[in-house]
Amino acid sequence: MEDSNVFYRRQQLYTISGKLPNLGDCIVAGCRYSGPIALMRDNTKLIALGRATPVFAKAQIQVFSPAGEGLLLFSVDTVASYVFSCDERLVVVNEEGVYRIYDLQGDYEQHSLGSDATETGIIDLLEVKGWQGAKPLALANPGLSAPPHSWAVIPPDFNISRHVEVLLSVDSSILSVDNLETVDQRLSRGPFTHLSPSPNGKSLALLTFSGTLWVVSTDFQRNLAEFDTRGVVGTEGEVKQVEWCGSDAILVTWDSLALLVGPFGDTLQYFYAGSTFAITEIDGVRIIGPDVSDFVQKVPAASVSVFRPGSTSPSAILFDAWENFTKRSPKADENIRSIRPDLAKAVDEIIDAAGQEWDPTWQRKLLNAAKFGKGFLDLHDPTDFVHMGQTLKVLNAVRFYEIGIPITYTQYVLRALDPPLSYPLTAGTRTSPRHTSSDASPRATCISSRCASHPTSASRRRGAAALGVREDPQGEGGEGRRGGVREHRREVRAARRPGVSYAEIARRAWEVGRAGLATMLLDHEPRASDQVPLLLSMKEDQLALQKAVDSGDTDLVYHVLLHLYNRLPLGTFFRLIEEGGAALAPASKLLQVYAREQNREMLRDFYYSDDRRVESAVLALEEASRMQDPTAKITSVKAAHKFFSEDKDRAFEAKMMDEHSRLLAFQQQLEKETDDKISFFGQSVNETITTCLLNGMSKRADKLKSDFKVPDKRFWYIKLHALTKTRDFEGLDAFARSKRSPIGYEAFVRHLVEKGHPKEASSYVAKCDAHKRVDLYIECGEWRMAGKECKERGG
Repeated sequence: MEDSNVFYRRQQLYTISGKLPNLGDCIVAGCRYSGPIALMRDNTKLIALGRATPVFAKAQIQVFSPAGEGLLLFSVDTVASYVFSCDERLVVVNEEGVYRIYDLQGDYEQHSLGSDATETGIIDLLEVKGWQGAKPLALANPGLSAPPHSWAVIPPDFNISRHVEVLLSVDSSILSVDNLETVDQRLSRGPFTHLSPSPNGKSLALLTFSGTLWVVSTDFQRNLAEFDTRGVVGTEGEVKQVEWCGSDAILVTWDSLALLVGPFGDTLQYFYAGSTFAITEIDGVRIIGPDVSDFVQKVPAASVSVFRPGSTSPSAILFDAWENFTKRSPKADENIRSIRPDLAKAVDEIIDAAGQEWDPTWQRKLLNAAKFGKGFLDLHDPTDFVHMGQTLKVLNAVRFYEIGIPITYTQYVLRALDPPLSYPLTAGTRTSPRHTSSDASPRATCISSRCASHPTSASRRRGAAALGVREDPQGEGGEGRRGGVREHRREVRAARRPGVSYAEIARRAWEVGRAGLATMLLDHEPRASDQVPLLLSMKEDQLALQKAVDSGDTDLVYHVLLHLYNRLPLGTFFRLIEEGGAALAPASKLLQVYAREQNREMLRDFYYSDDRRVESAVLALEEASRMQDPTAKITSVKAAHKFFSEDKDRAFEAKMMDEHSRLLAFQQQLEKETDDKISFFGQSVNETITTCLLNGMSKRADKLKSDFKVPDKRFWYIKLHALTKTRDFEGLDAFARSKRSPIGYEAFVRHLVEKGHPKEASSYVAKCDAHKRVDLYIECGEWRMAGKECKERGG
């Protein structure tokens, strides 16, 4: 698909012919970030026997990798619904409200939704993030008499209220339900068979019963796109799924057809031999069919820059130069010379393009091209090049079909911001059940070592020998604590051996339940980069942040901050920084710098939790200055007014914000009155009055003068200039006669003369002071009148 300058591609990940049951006969749940899928037989459908594809009993759930390899099979009772959490755990809930959280090794934790779930019943379960078995949160009662036609969840990360919001398709409209209220969005195009929020939470795809695909913003204020699916050739039956391909395109699936709809109505059709299941990813969409597992995505900008036909970008020329160099062609030198000023940028772009490729052959070609270009640079940091090579080794390893994690480079980077990175750590469990642990260990060991997984057996033995302790079930309680602090210190001094770091020994101490000893050992570790990760694993959050700040390494501080931000509740995270006082002040400043550039939602929440009203108001004003939507701009200015008004020392700023919001609302009303033919929004009071006068809206100009208490002198000057600009001299004369001028009439004369209207200016000279009339007549070129005035004055 080509959409202006945007391309989409389909990458075949695995061949899975005969490995999966017929997806049309099963209830399927998929895990994002290239996770597995879970299948359970749909008891409402008849299944023919004797098929080549595998089948399983009614009361079983089977988990498969994206490569079609079986990972887990377990029996269940009555199941109401099941879904994967974001950390690759399967949540299964039954009709009584009891749910189990399974990991990929078959272990589970059991919890209950309470008696309300048993009485009310359970319809469905939607994707969850960070589910730890907490108590269910009751939302506002929407007052439904029947189940909704469809529903979706807007996660708290994408909601300004930081609460979960559920969208319900009821009758012809949609209800927005949170824990406080139910809001009817007052739509008229429903009911909707499918609701699908985009991965970034900004857009919502709706499919009507008539087959119209309608895309709106999640606040229902903007209509983004429409597409009629009924006109698509090859469609049979009802639409099965509506999923997002990244945050730009939408995938609509039928029994054997997947249709990709672009932002401007362009489409691509993918045909399959049977039923499919699609899973939205942050940078694309996975499609699992009966024979293949595919990944559809927008081609990354770096790949387009290098490989687009006819591309003249520096990266494309550098890649061409490398190919010429391998052919021993003199054109290589010419190409390098032509892009010499942009060579560093070209190298970085080719390194990025290598990360977006799936084929190791093309990865090597691109990295060799980057290496070739790097040789012509005097100073170039090789960190990105080395890191990309290491990362691609990991990605190619986990994409191998026996492990079956087709994670993209973009997903890998995003998951790295959510430590610990769970996929490589579970690589051993993602292999086929028929393989022993020893078969999978070389590849799992490679992945674990790259991702700093668990300590090796050798390090465990060294740590145990150095500590001289055993895994005591009493841990640090009972007899294990009688030695007191002196025993701890003695063990700390004895623990150190050449070749074994304190951090390594501390990790072993923590694993055997000696948390206090581990903390003391870490105090002797000279490298903060070894201290901090272990402290985070031990949940010593404030100490980890303190050590990172003391090290002076900003990257390490950011690592701790992002780790805590993703793991802790927002209020706890901010409270931890605030309670640190002056010692954690550098971390607070770094957090603000990061949030201002990367995550303004976080900055807004931080200011609000710290009761920084002025900073919150300034932030709201900065956001308002960048907004193009009038309603959103007014809302931000009103928010700034609210923050300023809560600070008694900022009364003047609060008044200014109130007047500014009233002015913006007045301007918005003026634009509606003129059918948006005249632009008012964003102008100052003076400019708005001028625009009104220039367009014959004198009553509106008078109202502005009254509402915003414009001084008479300023208003007279504005009207004088506006009427002169429109050459409305009769109106100007009437205005001058309306009452005594607060600016005098000399201003009329001089302005009219300046604008080239001396004849009209001369009519106002008689109203000026007597001793100035002669000079003013001369400026108007009226020598006769000047002489007459001299004669009358006896000059």
